[in-house]
Amino acid sequence: MPTKINATTEPVSVPPNSRLSGKRALVTGGSDGIGLAIAEAFAREGAELYLVGRSTERLARAQKYLEGAEVKIIAVDLSTDAGIDSVVRQIGEFEKPLDIVVNNAAVAYFSPFDSVTIDQFQHSFALNVAAPYFLTQRLLPFLTQPGGSVINISSYFADKMIPNRPSTLYSLSKGAINSLTKSLAYELGKRGIRVNAIAPGTVDTAMRRASIENLPAEAQAELQRFVDRSYPLGRIGQVSDIGGIAVYLASNEASWTSGGIFSINGGLTAG
Repeated sequence: MPTKINATTEPVSVPPNSRLSGKRALVTGGSDGIGLAIAEAFAREGAELYLVGRSTERLARAQKYLEGAEVKIIAVDLSTDAGIDSVVRQIGEFEKPLDIVVNNAAVAYFSPFDSVTIDQFQHSFALNVAAPYFLTQRLLPFLTQPGGSVINISSYFADKMIPNRPSTLYSLSKGAINSLTKSLAYELGKRGIRVNAIAPGTVDTAMRRASIENLPAEAQAELQRFVDRSYPLGRIGQVSDIGGIAVYLASNEASWTSGGIFSINGGLTAG
């Protein structure tokens, strides 16, 4: 089931003069977790949504969860070139410009360096790096110029490692996203397109829970001890903690904000 963002089951209600009224946003990995949280935050600020994910069933649940918002769903595998092309083709068929692209879809392999397989490596880079790169590239003809906003979802793992959490592959892919964000902001700035990244700390998502379940009990216990001693705010994030910064970066309030990597992590990287 999609991650529940709010306790309420009330339909999305858009107040007058909302920050994203009239804007259209595409969110990859939008069927649950951080992607769905960003989609909900956008919807509550008046955006029209295009949610991209692999599962039609999960996307349909997300669409129902966002009842009251205008939501279209696109079911593809973004780790393939055909999947990326399918998204671009369907966006073209809607015949409306895009204002916001959120590259959120990702996979996390937390395998020790000496056991990472070539299949894991290739899948990680196909989804975590190639998909944001080529999807953004092929959506450029549909992206509002000037005024477009590209938001990449990075991770604190690009810069900070933690005990008993082998992250060479995931860290490598998210480091690439940070570099892409900065270089693309420089290159697309002349078109009036802003490019930024959000780098969350540990967020309670289904992907995180699944990866932790594969760890030995002592490694799981050490991770909890790490959270207790390392997060100044005393907790890991919830998916709803990411929505606010995403709305800001997508809105006209951020018209002079580009090339930034925004650490949203409860103070984890402050020291």
